[in-house]
Amino acid sequence: LLSQFDPDNTGYISTEKFRSLLQRHGSELDPHKLEVLLALADSNSEGRICYQDFVNLMSNKRSNSFRQAILQGNRRLCSKALLEETGLSLSQRLIRHVAYETLPREIDRKWYYDSYTCCPPPWFMITITIVAFFLYNGVVLDRFVLQVTHPLYLKNALLYHPQLRAQAWRYLTYIFMHAGIEHLGLNVVLQLLVGVPLEMVHGAARISFVYVAGVVAGSLAVSVADMTAPVVGSSGGVYALVSAHLANIVMNWSGMKCQFKLLRMAVALVCMSFEFGRAVWLRFHPSAYPPCPHPSFMAHLGGVMVGITLGVIILRNYEQRLQNQTLWWIFLSIYVIFVLFAIFWNIFAYSLLDLKLPPPP
Repeated sequence: LLSQFDPDNTGYISTEKFRSLLQRHGSELDPHKLEVLLALADSNSEGRICYQDFVNLMSNKRSNSFRQAILQGNRRLCSKALLEETGLSLSQRLIRHVAYETLPREIDRKWYYDSYTCCPPPWFMITITIVAFFLYNGVVLDRFVLQVTHPLYLKNALLYHPQLRAQAWRYLTYIFMHAGIEHLGLNVVLQLLVGVPLEMVHGAARISFVYVAGVVAGSLAVSVADMTAPVVGSSGGVYALVSAHLANIVMNWSGMKCQFKLLRMAVALVCMSFEFGRAVWLRFHPSAYPPCPHPSFMAHLGGVMVGITLGVIILRNYEQRLQNQTLWWIFLSIYVIFVLFAIFWNIFAYSLLDLKLPPPP
């Protein structure tokens, strides 16, 4: 094929030969891929097509140059959108629904719909939900939720406590504990409804990075801004994912085709505000174990800040290399600086400020 259409071995095929190739073999191709190939041909103003772009498409690999050629083309994809396709199976309808929930461009939706194989499945969000919320609380502690009035609430090796901040694992493992059934329930709902579709589209590596970054930022924010309080719950990670998703919808409002997007954004914001308001009220409510206060709400704010910085960049660039994104490096540098600052703060500030910390549990 290459010797026939590229006899000089330049790595390019003329658009005329490329069109004749599509006309001859178009019936053998997936209709979505044929549509993208036509868009590629129409977007090229130099009269030639890179043969490697053609190979990338046929092997389900997409380069930045190929994607930019499509997005900057003069021809819009004219065939019907995914929403108008009929005769889809239940799994195909689910994949189509996820595509419209998370991706703002039709070309990205079709690419995702064609290439998604559910291998691997969204294992991270499901695993962290089962392990963090049910396995530990239900099996190890014999209780699905520890209320803040329960005797074992502070006496466990997982929650973050200011007197035990030298135990570094607590900056992560505090997500395994929750202060009440309402705290647990809302985090589970948001994590599964938002986190699983995002992981299906962006993969476990990116979503787990946003989630863990939000968790760490949450506990470090508490150690800096609310130094005498413990912290429990996965709100830092959950709020990082949800805020990143909502910010992505707002930034791409005209392109997002998810149903009832305004109503659903309002519901998500109401739920997050309710849970955050509850956390603020609980923080200043008289503690069941004085002088140790109730958990801090600063982890929520740390998660939101991660979501609208690192998270937005990750969710905005579907299948693109983050190392090529300048804004990604800027926000990542800010995050690293904050983490380093918080580490030194935890080492020196507590002794310099001579704080009266609650006794260890």
